[in-house]
Amino acid sequence: MEARDGRGAHALAQTPLPIDLPRMIPRLHALGLASLWLALAGPWLAFALAGSPTPASAQEIPAGVRTYTCYRAATPPVVDGRLDDAVWAGAPWTEAFVDIRGPAGPEPSLPTRARMLWDERYLYVAADMEEPHLFATLTEHDAIVYRDPDFEVFLDPGGRGVDYFEVEINPLGTVLDLFLAKPYKEGGQARLDWDLPGLLKGVHLEGTLSDPSDVDRGWSVELAIPWSELVSPDRPGRSAAPPEDGDVWRVNFSRVEWPLEVMDGAYRKAAEPTEDEPHPEHNWVWSPQGEIDMHIPERWGAVRFVDRAPPGDGS
Repeated sequence: MEARDGRGAHALAQTPLPIDLPRMIPRLHALGLASLWLALAGPWLAFALAGSPTPASAQEIPAGVRTYTCYRAATPPVVDGRLDDAVWAGAPWTEAFVDIRGPAGPEPSLPTRARMLWDERYLYVAADMEEPHLFATLTEHDAIVYRDPDFEVFLDPGGRGVDYFEVEINPLGTVLDLFLAKPYKEGGQARLDWDLPGLLKGVHLEGTLSDPSDVDRGWSVELAIPWSELVSPDRPGRSAAPPEDGDVWRVNFSRVEWPLEVMDGAYRKAAEPTEDEPHPEHNWVWSPQGEIDMHIPERWGAVRFVDRAPPGDGS
Protein backbone atom coordinates (compact mmCIF):
# COMPACT_ATOMS: atom_id res chain seq x y z
CA MET A 1 0.00 0.00 0.00
CA GLU A 2 1.48 3.36 -1.04
CA ALA A 3 0.95 6.77 0.50
CA ARG A 4 -0.23 9.55 -1.80
CA ASP A 5 3.15 11.31 -1.79
CA GLY A 6 4.90 8.12 -2.90
CA ARG A 7 6.29 7.16 0.48
CA GLY A 8 5.39 3.79 1.98
CA ALA A 9 2.98 3.23 4.85
CA HIS A 10 5.90 2.74 7.24
CA ALA A 11 7.26 6.18 6.42
CA LEU A 12 3.86 7.72 6.96
CA ALA A 13 3.56 6.02 10.33
CA GLN A 14 6.82 7.66 11.43
CA THR A 15 5.60 11.19 10.67
CA PRO A 16 5.21 13.23 13.93
CA LEU A 17 1.60 13.83 14.91
CA PRO A 18 0.73 17.55 14.59
CA ILE A 19 -0.88 17.72 18.05
CA ASP A 20 -0.45 20.35 20.83
CA LEU A 21 -1.11 18.10 23.83
CA PRO A 22 -1.24 20.89 26.47
CA ARG A 23 -4.11 22.51 24.61
CA MET A 24 -5.86 19.16 24.12
CA ILE A 25 -5.84 18.09 27.79
CA PRO A 26 -8.62 20.49 28.97
CA ARG A 27 -10.87 19.06 26.25
CA LEU A 28 -10.27 15.45 27.22
CA HIS A 29 -13.12 15.27 29.70
CA ALA A 30 -15.61 16.89 27.32
CA LEU A 31 -14.72 14.73 24.34
CA GLY A 32 -14.32 11.47 26.22
CA LEU A 33 -11.50 9.05 25.57
CA ALA A 34 -13.22 7.35 22.63
CA SER A 35 -13.91 10.61 20.85
CA LEU A 36 -10.35 11.82 21.41
CA TRP A 37 -8.96 8.57 20.03
CA LEU A 38 -11.09 8.92 16.91
CA ALA A 39 -10.05 12.55 16.49
CA LEU A 40 -6.38 11.58 16.60
CA ALA A 41 -6.48 8.28 14.74
CA GLY A 42 -9.22 8.95 12.19
CA PRO A 43 -7.06 10.08 9.24
CA TRP A 44 -4.51 7.30 9.77
CA LEU A 45 -7.24 4.69 10.26
CA ALA A 46 -8.91 5.76 7.02
CA PHE A 47 -5.60 5.47 5.23
CA ALA A 48 -5.00 1.96 6.61
CA LEU A 49 -8.44 0.77 5.49
CA ALA A 50 -8.34 2.35 2.04
CA GLY A 51 -7.46 -0.93 0.41
CA SER A 52 -10.09 -3.00 2.22
CA PRO A 53 -12.89 -4.56 0.13
CA THR A 54 -16.20 -2.78 0.12
CA PRO A 55 -18.84 -4.63 2.17
CA ALA A 56 -21.56 -6.20 0.02
CA SER A 57 -24.20 -4.08 1.73
CA ALA A 58 -22.37 -0.90 0.69
CA GLN A 59 -21.78 -1.75 -2.97
CA GLU A 60 -23.17 0.69 -5.49
CA ILE A 61 -25.79 -0.98 -7.66
CA PRO A 62 -25.56 0.09 -11.32
CA ALA A 63 -28.54 1.83 -12.86
CA GLY A 64 -30.85 -0.38 -14.89
CA VAL A 65 -30.46 -3.61 -12.91
CA ARG A 66 -33.47 -4.99 -11.10
CA THR A 67 -33.53 -5.33 -7.32
CA TYR A 68 -35.20 -7.71 -4.88
CA THR A 69 -35.55 -8.03 -1.11
CA CYS A 70 -35.03 -11.61 0.07
CA TYR A 71 -36.73 -12.26 3.41
CA ARG A 72 -35.93 -14.94 5.95
CA ALA A 73 -38.20 -18.00 5.89
CA ALA A 74 -40.10 -18.44 9.15
CA THR A 75 -40.33 -22.15 8.37
CA PRO A 76 -38.68 -24.13 5.56
CA PRO A 77 -40.90 -24.78 2.55
CA VAL A 78 -41.44 -28.33 1.37
CA VAL A 79 -39.31 -28.54 -1.75
CA ASP A 80 -41.71 -30.31 -4.11
CA GLY A 81 -42.16 -27.70 -6.83
CA ARG A 82 -45.78 -26.89 -5.92
CA LEU A 83 -45.20 -23.44 -4.34
CA ASP A 84 -48.25 -23.85 -2.10
CA ASP A 85 -46.50 -23.64 1.28
CA ALA A 86 -47.80 -20.85 3.50
CA VAL A 87 -44.29 -19.49 3.97
CA TRP A 88 -44.19 -18.43 0.31
CA ALA A 89 -47.27 -16.23 0.68
CA GLY A 90 -45.39 -13.12 1.75
CA ALA A 91 -42.32 -13.54 -0.45
CA PRO A 92 -42.62 -11.05 -3.30
CA TRP A 93 -42.53 -12.17 -6.89
CA THR A 94 -39.93 -10.70 -9.17
CA GLU A 95 -41.03 -8.60 -12.07
CA ALA A 96 -42.07 -10.57 -15.13
CA PHE A 97 -39.11 -11.86 -17.11
CA VAL A 98 -38.08 -9.97 -20.23
CA ASP A 99 -36.03 -10.76 -23.31
CA ILE A 100 -32.36 -11.09 -22.41
CA ARG A 101 -31.56 -8.11 -24.66
CA GLY A 102 -34.01 -5.87 -22.86
CA PRO A 103 -36.11 -3.42 -24.88
CA ALA A 104 -34.18 -4.36 -28.03
CA GLY A 105 -35.67 -7.87 -27.95
CA PRO A 106 -39.26 -9.04 -28.46
CA GLU A 107 -41.60 -9.30 -25.50
CA PRO A 108 -41.78 -12.88 -24.16
CA SER A 109 -44.83 -14.78 -25.33
CA LEU A 110 -45.17 -16.70 -22.05
CA PRO A 111 -44.98 -15.24 -18.52
CA THR A 112 -42.24 -16.23 -16.08
CA ARG A 113 -41.59 -15.02 -12.53
CA ALA A 114 -39.53 -16.07 -9.53
CA ARG A 115 -39.32 -15.51 -5.78
CA MET A 116 -36.77 -16.16 -3.02
CA LEU A 117 -36.44 -16.84 0.70
CA TRP A 118 -33.52 -17.84 2.91
CA ASP A 119 -32.63 -19.31 6.29
CA GLU A 120 -29.45 -20.43 8.03
CA ARG A 121 -29.12 -23.51 5.80
CA TYR A 122 -30.51 -22.70 2.36
CA LEU A 123 -31.31 -20.16 -0.28
CA TYR A 124 -34.81 -21.06 -1.52
CA VAL A 125 -35.71 -20.22 -5.12
CA ALA A 126 -39.13 -20.73 -6.70
CA ALA A 127 -40.17 -20.13 -10.28
CA ASP A 128 -43.52 -20.30 -12.06
CA MET A 129 -43.61 -20.66 -15.85
CA GLU A 130 -46.59 -20.77 -18.15
CA GLU A 131 -46.05 -23.41 -20.84
CA PRO A 132 -48.64 -24.96 -23.19
CA HIS A 133 -46.16 -27.53 -24.55
CA LEU A 134 -44.20 -29.26 -21.79
CA PHE A 135 -41.11 -30.89 -23.27
CA ALA A 136 -37.75 -32.25 -22.10
CA THR A 137 -35.38 -35.05 -23.08
CA LEU A 138 -32.18 -34.78 -21.01
CA THR A 139 -31.84 -37.02 -17.96
CA GLU A 140 -28.10 -37.16 -17.14
CA HIS A 141 -26.65 -34.92 -14.42
CA ASP A 142 -24.49 -32.12 -15.86
CA ALA A 143 -25.88 -32.60 -19.36
CA ILE A 144 -26.08 -29.31 -21.25
CA VAL A 145 -29.51 -28.66 -19.78
CA TYR A 146 -30.26 -25.46 -21.70
CA ARG A 147 -30.58 -27.58 -24.84
CA ASP A 148 -33.96 -28.41 -23.29
CA PRO A 149 -36.38 -25.80 -22.01
CA ASP A 150 -34.98 -24.92 -18.60
CA PHE A 151 -34.80 -22.55 -15.62
CA GLU A 152 -31.43 -21.19 -14.49
CA VAL A 153 -30.04 -19.50 -11.37
CA PHE A 154 -26.85 -17.39 -11.31
CA LEU A 155 -25.26 -16.40 -7.98
CA ASP A 156 -22.37 -13.99 -7.44
CA PRO A 157 -21.96 -13.68 -3.65
CA GLY A 158 -19.09 -11.19 -3.78
CA GLY A 159 -20.66 -8.97 -6.42
CA ARG A 160 -17.30 -8.70 -8.20
CA GLY A 161 -18.07 -10.75 -11.31
CA VAL A 162 -15.73 -13.56 -10.27
CA ASP A 163 -16.12 -16.86 -8.40
CA TYR A 164 -19.79 -17.33 -9.25
CA PHE A 165 -22.20 -20.26 -9.48
CA GLU A 166 -24.82 -21.49 -11.93
CA VAL A 167 -27.62 -24.03 -11.51
CA GLU A 168 -29.92 -25.17 -14.34
CA ILE A 169 -32.91 -27.51 -14.19
CA ASN A 170 -35.31 -28.83 -16.85
CA PRO A 171 -38.90 -30.17 -16.52
CA LEU A 172 -37.52 -33.67 -15.89
CA GLY A 173 -35.63 -32.37 -12.85
CA THR A 174 -32.23 -32.86 -14.51
CA VAL A 175 -29.62 -30.51 -13.03
CA LEU A 176 -26.51 -28.87 -14.42
CA ASP A 177 -24.44 -27.17 -11.72
CA LEU A 178 -21.17 -25.40 -12.39
CA PHE A 179 -18.67 -22.83 -11.13
CA LEU A 180 -16.79 -20.11 -13.01
CA ALA A 181 -13.81 -18.21 -11.64
CA LYS A 182 -14.49 -15.50 -14.24
CA PRO A 183 -16.77 -15.00 -17.27
CA TYR A 184 -16.10 -16.80 -20.54
CA LYS A 185 -15.17 -13.58 -22.36
CA GLU A 186 -12.38 -13.09 -19.84
CA GLY A 187 -11.01 -16.58 -20.34
CA GLY A 188 -13.15 -18.36 -17.75
CA GLN A 189 -13.88 -22.06 -18.06
CA ALA A 190 -16.94 -23.87 -16.73
CA ARG A 191 -16.02 -26.17 -13.84
CA LEU A 192 -18.45 -29.08 -14.19
CA ASP A 193 -16.53 -30.96 -11.51
CA TRP A 194 -18.07 -28.56 -8.98
CA ASP A 195 -21.38 -29.97 -7.69
CA LEU A 196 -24.12 -29.29 -5.16
CA PRO A 197 -24.67 -32.73 -3.61
CA GLY A 198 -26.94 -31.21 -0.96
CA LEU A 199 -29.20 -29.44 -3.44
CA LEU A 200 -32.91 -30.03 -2.84
CA LYS A 201 -35.09 -29.77 -5.94
CA GLY A 202 -38.72 -30.11 -6.86
CA VAL A 203 -40.50 -29.82 -10.21
CA HIS A 204 -44.27 -29.76 -10.60
CA LEU A 205 -45.88 -30.18 -14.02
CA GLU A 206 -49.40 -29.01 -14.78
CA GLY A 207 -49.91 -31.09 -17.89
CA THR A 208 -48.31 -34.05 -19.61
CA LEU A 209 -44.65 -34.04 -20.55
CA SER A 210 -43.73 -34.40 -24.24
CA ASP A 211 -47.33 -35.16 -25.28
CA PRO A 212 -48.55 -32.91 -28.12
CA SER A 213 -52.10 -34.31 -27.94
CA ASP A 214 -53.08 -31.83 -25.21
CA VAL A 215 -52.44 -28.28 -24.07
CA ASP A 216 -50.56 -27.88 -20.80
CA ARG A 217 -50.72 -25.11 -18.21
CA GLY A 218 -47.02 -24.93 -17.29
CA TRP A 219 -44.41 -25.95 -14.73
CA SER A 220 -42.97 -24.71 -11.48
CA VAL A 221 -39.65 -25.25 -9.76
CA GLU A 222 -38.38 -25.12 -6.18
CA LEU A 223 -34.69 -25.23 -5.29
CA ALA A 224 -33.04 -25.24 -1.86
CA ILE A 225 -29.40 -24.31 -2.45
CA PRO A 226 -27.19 -25.14 0.55
CA TRP A 227 -25.01 -22.25 1.70
CA SER A 228 -22.35 -24.67 2.92
CA GLU A 229 -21.68 -25.84 -0.64
CA LEU A 230 -21.37 -22.43 -2.31
CA VAL A 231 -17.59 -22.67 -2.08
CA SER A 232 -15.04 -22.03 -4.81
CA PRO A 233 -13.20 -25.25 -5.73
CA ASP A 234 -10.06 -23.12 -5.90
CA ARG A 235 -10.50 -21.89 -2.30
CA PRO A 236 -12.27 -24.73 -0.49
CA GLY A 237 -11.83 -23.21 2.95
CA ARG A 238 -13.61 -19.96 2.14
CA SER A 239 -17.39 -20.10 2.15
CA ALA A 240 -19.31 -17.12 0.79
CA ALA A 241 -22.42 -17.84 2.79
CA PRO A 242 -24.78 -17.63 4.53
CA PRO A 243 -25.28 -13.90 4.04
CA GLU A 244 -25.73 -11.44 6.84
CA ASP A 245 -28.58 -8.99 7.27
CA GLY A 246 -28.21 -6.25 4.67
CA ASP A 247 -25.78 -8.11 2.41
CA VAL A 248 -26.30 -7.67 -1.32
CA TRP A 249 -25.55 -10.43 -3.84
CA ARG A 250 -25.68 -10.16 -7.61
CA VAL A 251 -28.22 -12.70 -8.88
CA ASN A 252 -30.02 -13.44 -12.09
CA PHE A 253 -32.52 -15.95 -13.42
CA SER A 254 -32.96 -17.20 -16.95
CA ARG A 255 -35.55 -19.26 -18.76
CA VAL A 256 -34.63 -20.92 -22.04
CA GLU A 257 -37.59 -21.69 -24.30
CA TRP A 258 -37.23 -23.64 -27.55
CA PRO A 259 -39.74 -23.29 -30.39
CA LEU A 260 -41.27 -26.70 -31.04
CA GLU A 261 -43.00 -28.46 -33.88
CA VAL A 262 -44.90 -31.76 -34.02
CA MET A 263 -43.67 -34.55 -36.27
CA ASP A 264 -44.96 -38.14 -36.26
CA GLY A 265 -46.99 -37.43 -33.14
CA ALA A 266 -44.02 -36.15 -31.11
CA TYR A 267 -42.43 -32.81 -30.26
CA ARG A 268 -39.10 -31.79 -31.69
CA LYS A 269 -37.25 -28.50 -31.70
CA ALA A 270 -38.21 -26.40 -34.68
CA ALA A 271 -34.65 -25.11 -35.08
CA GLU A 272 -31.16 -25.97 -33.89
CA PRO A 273 -28.24 -23.52 -33.50
CA THR A 274 -26.29 -22.79 -36.66
CA GLU A 275 -23.39 -20.50 -37.51
CA ASP A 276 -25.82 -18.01 -39.04
CA GLU A 277 -28.35 -18.34 -36.20
CA PRO A 278 -26.56 -19.41 -33.00
CA HIS A 279 -29.57 -18.65 -30.81
CA PRO A 280 -32.85 -19.88 -32.30
CA GLU A 281 -34.11 -20.38 -28.73
CA HIS A 282 -35.78 -17.68 -26.62
CA ASN A 283 -33.82 -16.37 -23.66
CA TRP A 284 -36.01 -14.72 -21.03
CA VAL A 285 -34.44 -13.27 -17.89
CA TRP A 286 -35.24 -11.38 -14.72
CA SER A 287 -32.66 -8.58 -15.12
CA PRO A 288 -31.84 -7.86 -18.79
CA GLN A 289 -28.28 -8.38 -20.01
CA GLY A 290 -28.36 -6.13 -23.08
CA GLU A 291 -27.17 -8.97 -25.32
CA ILE A 292 -27.54 -12.74 -25.58
CA ASP A 293 -24.99 -13.56 -22.91
CA MET A 294 -25.84 -14.52 -19.33
CA HIS A 295 -22.22 -14.28 -18.29
CA ILE A 296 -22.08 -10.53 -17.73
CA PRO A 297 -22.40 -10.53 -13.93
CA GLU A 298 -22.29 -6.75 -13.60
CA ARG A 299 -25.71 -6.65 -15.29
CA TRP A 300 -27.32 -9.20 -13.00
CA GLY A 301 -29.96 -8.13 -10.52
CA ALA A 302 -29.19 -7.09 -6.94
CA VAL A 303 -30.70 -9.14 -4.10
CA ARG A 304 -30.61 -7.70 -0.57
CA PHE A 305 -30.98 -10.22 2.25
CA VAL A 306 -32.91 -9.11 5.34
CA ASP A 307 -33.06 -11.05 8.59
CA ARG A 308 -36.79 -10.90 9.11
CA ALA A 309 -39.83 -12.78 7.85
CA PRO A 310 -41.79 -11.32 4.94
CA PRO A 311 -44.86 -9.35 5.89
CA GLY A 312 -47.99 -11.53 5.86
CA ASP A 313 -46.10 -14.74 5.21
CA GLY A 314 -49.11 -16.78 6.34
CA SER A 315 -47.09 -19.14 8.53
